[in-house]
Amino acid sequence: MDDRQLQLWVEQISLSSFGIPFEHKARFNRRLRSTGGRYFMRSHDIEISWLHYEQFGMEDVEKIIKHELCHYHLHIKGGGYQHKDADFKWLLEKVGGSRYCQSLPQAFQRKEPYKYKLACVSCPMEYLRKRKVDPRKYVCGKCKGKLKLLALDLKQHS
Repeated sequence: MDDRQLQLWVEQISLSSFGIPFEHKARFNRRLRSTGGRYFMRSHDIEISWLHYEQFGMEDVEKIIKHELCHYHLHIKGGGYQHKDADFKWLLEKVGGSRYCQSLPQAFQRKEPYKYKLACVSCPMEYLRKRKVDPRKYVCGKCKGKLKLLALDLKQHS
């Protein structure tokens, strides 16, 4: 499935489930991992996770599309489009969308190893970091002591 087919699919779901046309862009995003889709309030476009489509198939993605279309239609009409709003919850239930999407297995795997360690000079507390940080800006969360930055041996901590 490509973006053009997704666009047609979203338009069809919008008409059949909501009775209102979807008049903006729908596309896949191959980088979405922690969420199944997202709705952009400024452009009114919808992005769907390609990884969710690959991993869980059309049935789950259809529920994600309905979820995003609930945001879309309620936002355009001026209704409560946020997850906490009663309008959103009611419409999501009515059309059969999913409140939450399934988690991707690879979403919980570390993609890059820890490269740095912040070590407290006052107590044995250590904090692992993937990015270099300025230790002068932070203090130990346990004892409020000063921190020092150490580079890690990547073979040991990956």
